[in-house]
Amino acid sequence: MSVTAARGFTAAGVAAGIKSNGNADLALVVNTGPCRAAAGVFTSNRVKAAPVRWSQRVLADGRLTAVVLNSGGANACTGPAGERDVHTTAEHTARLLGTHPDEVAVASTGLIGVPLPMDRLLPGLDSAVSALGPDGGKAAAIAIKTTDTVHKTAVLRGSGWTVGGMAKGAGMLAPGLATMLVVITTDAVVEADELDRTLRAATRTTFDRVDSDGCMSTNDTVLLLSSGACGTVPDPGEFSAAVRTVCADLARQLIGDAEGATKDIRIEVTGAATEDDAVEVGRAVARNNLLKCALHGGDPNWGRVLSAIGTTKAAFDPDRLNIAMNGVWVCKDGSIGADRAQVDLTGREIHITADLATGAESAVIWANDLTADYVHENSEYSS
Repeated sequence: MSVTAARGFTAAGVAAGIKSNGNADLALVVNTGPCRAAAGVFTSNRVKAAPVRWSQRVLADGRLTAVVLNSGGANACTGPAGERDVHTTAEHTARLLGTHPDEVAVASTGLIGVPLPMDRLLPGLDSAVSALGPDGGKAAAIAIKTTDTVHKTAVLRGSGWTVGGMAKGAGMLAPGLATMLVVITTDAVVEADELDRTLRAATRTTFDRVDSDGCMSTNDTVLLLSSGACGTVPDPGEFSAAVRTVCADLARQLIGDAEGATKDIRIEVTGAATEDDAVEVGRAVARNNLLKCALHGGDPNWGRVLSAIGTTKAAFDPDRLNIAMNGVWVCKDGSIGADRAQVDLTGREIHITADLATGAESAVIWANDLTADYVHENSEYSS
């Protein structure tokens, strides 16, 4: 049930006419309380969409009643009119729900530089409020899809409390602190400052380590809301682990649905001097287009992994680097290892291990292959 698996939440997803194809394109998630604590993380792109700037401002007091999400238009780089449209959206939603605009977050996804059709979005909000219900989580998850082929949800039950979430994302997956649009809910009693710490810790090792195509969105938003409806104050460690598990599940689904992808690539960097070094190396490997093309073609070209590592500032000795592909150590001590013909790349998932042989730190980055379908999808995205 996605975001409505936790008690104290209702949701809806409707077709407001924002998308020309008539598909669902407007979602609403409402926290019915009794608590309304919230936290959020957003894109680190310096070009931020109007809804990102709005939601960052309203989250300053750690309280949200509702989240409005639309697909079919990013409302990014739309100038003062775009800012007004966000404010109007929040005000309209607040009137319908009997709350204040400052308790309404807004998130948008779609083409940059195109104004939202407010004459359709606002009536759509009327319909969404009428459709709100505890079984509306799936409809909401479907309504936020753009090039996604499937809707993405996750649920985890804790000790008397629940964490649920929904996400969208299939392209522009190389974020800082978040990835695309994500709403996570819990009925546990958790204060806003604890939600913030928990969410930042979870996104740092999940959404922030999805690197599909090296392109960072202007709209990335991840929100965590607490209704407190179960009345239980969770163990902080158990709650933190649950939120991270839900984030990791959703992040993995994003990679699995990446535009045109036929391979999901798990890049594990070990033996690093620092975690930052491990992440930098993992990202360099994930963004190497030559490697991504090779893996798409079933070629275990480990030289491209070494070349990517060499572009980083990480501490390592080139003559001590070790590379494995799906468990076969094809490179040992910076030179030829096992016969690359032993590597089986026929499955969907590929596991690359890059051992820097320098320290004890590690990190995992998820990526995918580069295909002709990805090029086709993005060459015709705005048409």
